[in-house]
Amino acid sequence: MTPTNRIAQLVEQLNEHNYRYAVLNDPAISDREYDALMDELSDLEARHPDLIQPDSPTQRVTSDLTREFPTVQHDIPMLSLDNTYSEDELRDFEDRIRRELPDEELQYVAELKIDGVALSLIYENGLLTRGVTRGNGTQGEDITPNVKTIKSIPIRLKTCAESMSSNDSIGEGLFSNPVPYCEIRGEVYLDHNTFDAINVLREKNEENPFANPRNATSGSLKLQDAQQVAERRLSFFAYSFRSPAIQLPTHGENLSYLERLGLPVNANRTPCDNIDDIIAQAREWQEKRPGLPYDIDGIVIKVNSIAQQNKLGATSKSPRWAISYKYSAEQAETVLKEITLQVGRTGVITPVANLEPVQLAGTTVSRATLHNAEELERKDIREGDTVILEKGGDVIPKVVRVVTAKRAKDTIAFEFPKNCPVCDAPLIKDETEVAIRCENPQCLAQLKGNIRHFASRTAMDIEGLGTALVEQLVDNELELVRDVGDLYSLELEQLEGLERMAEKSAQNVLDALEASKQQPFHRVLFALGIRHIGATVARVLSDNFHNIDRLRDTQPEEIEAVHEIGSAIAESIHTYLNTESNWTIVEKLRAAGINLESEAPADTGPKPLDGKTVVVTGTFSRWGRQQAQDLIRALGGKPTSSVSGKTDLVIAGEKAGSKLAKAEQLGIDVLNEEEFVELIGEENA
Repeated sequence: MTPTNRIAQLVEQLNEHNYRYAVLNDPAISDREYDALMDELSDLEARHPDLIQPDSPTQRVTSDLTREFPTVQHDIPMLSLDNTYSEDELRDFEDRIRRELPDEELQYVAELKIDGVALSLIYENGLLTRGVTRGNGTQGEDITPNVKTIKSIPIRLKTCAESMSSNDSIGEGLFSNPVPYCEIRGEVYLDHNTFDAINVLREKNEENPFANPRNATSGSLKLQDAQQVAERRLSFFAYSFRSPAIQLPTHGENLSYLERLGLPVNANRTPCDNIDDIIAQAREWQEKRPGLPYDIDGIVIKVNSIAQQNKLGATSKSPRWAISYKYSAEQAETVLKEITLQVGRTGVITPVANLEPVQLAGTTVSRATLHNAEELERKDIREGDTVILEKGGDVIPKVVRVVTAKRAKDTIAFEFPKNCPVCDAPLIKDETEVAIRCENPQCLAQLKGNIRHFASRTAMDIEGLGTALVEQLVDNELELVRDVGDLYSLELEQLEGLERMAEKSAQNVLDALEASKQQPFHRVLFALGIRHIGATVARVLSDNFHNIDRLRDTQPEEIEAVHEIGSAIAESIHTYLNTESNWTIVEKLRAAGINLESEAPADTGPKPLDGKTVVVTGTFSRWGRQQAQDLIRALGGKPTSSVSGKTDLVIAGEKAGSKLAKAEQLGIDVLNEEEFVELIGEENA
């Protein structure tokens, strides 16, 4: 057999085995046999790379890191569903449908509402070409490399008639050729067993466990390394099919067709003739919910007829032909044994309820957040109280209320301390929020939190620098680490002297520290743990200011002029970088060889706005205001948000208001849109 034929044969066999394993849950061969076939295919492809097929299972996982996910527009918006927790509102939903479609026979489909992450899949000529997150509904992120790691999502759709059942109402002709173009929407999720296994591994690696399967799923899809995504073993259920070439009359037939194409579709779906059938389904699945191998948070009801769906249409936010009936959060009663205080890496003090363990929504709960001092006082929560717990959105356990009838007479109100429970520094009430903070930069609890954040996978990604090692580095009598800059001064002998740190483990940590020096500037900026500076904001700051020295020297109002940057972020970054103790850390990182700058655009010579401070006001036909500010920055100017004596130029669009008046009062040059275009040149506009 020629290599071409054998590769084609192996691809077909392995894809079928993937389908049987991941979709049908009916494997036909052992893992060892599967691995042997995969090894043979990988070896053949390595010797004949020109023969690699696009749907080869070896192409599911790429070794390339994706530094960013491009944003793409959805062909049709991914609308959210109207939600209700009330059976009466379900009846109102049907009443509205009947008013819109009088005298028409109605049928509905009730499906489980999988608690996962919505995904859009685009197939062209049967081949998966794009996987996109829901995003804001209008546009999402293209995460195709990560989507291809999900084995229940076929890289190539089935076309063979063998996938049909004998009583299938869908015509055989629909399988004779690949679908020219289709969009399939569905939900990515983690089943309970996989989720538990992931958390066991994270705890073993001294990483914080995920709060719930949905958060773990969402975080997994955003990982920049498809290899890591593959390790999470995500699953998928399809719930929507759309193709200009194939238009079936009902939603139920679309779901059946998806199954024939090789997509996993949740089997727990039921046709319903009226609202009483729907309510019966909702009640039944609320009872069965704890026994499911994955999380659901309700059921979804859809009008079955596609023609009727089209007649009903949609609002700007939701389709009128569908609604989700959501289950109320589960509750449990237990005893609050003790209230303890946690100090976060930014100094926020969070009260935590330590509870008698109790089963709640499928997990054992022994701790719950009490949020803040105001919440504690408002609910009058005391040690020894019997309390009602709930999982907010089935995610994070919280104390809903106290069962005061069971309160002992000798309980006393909890008094929030005036000093930090870790370093004894005075606690400060933040006037801009409800938080109470320890503002001692030497607080060891904050230091440990800062180091863990700095070393985390989404920041500097320093493998091996887990919780136990951080505790030793900070608590060691030699005070080995007093800020994140000290990490890069650690020596092999110092690490070897710590518990559970043999030479190999110590060397691995040093190697990981050395490798982290290659992280881009935006990840370093995020790793510093500056208040309000998340990963996205750090990237925006890096893209606009290019190095930490320029960012330090920039005034808050200029930082604020950058798209997506608000006043709180601007003040926070400016204050942090201009605080001497923080800048000392930055200089340590610089000395260690950490990357503190990003690649700036090539210098193409003088720019028309070099050195000018420019204010934009009003509306424009060519740009949004933020786009105009970005343009000013690209042309050498400094966009600011307020007019002052230091302003050189004001660009005034339609409906310019007080800023224009102030500019005229101060005698500042004012240009309208066309005059501005003339100044910068049409090629730059």
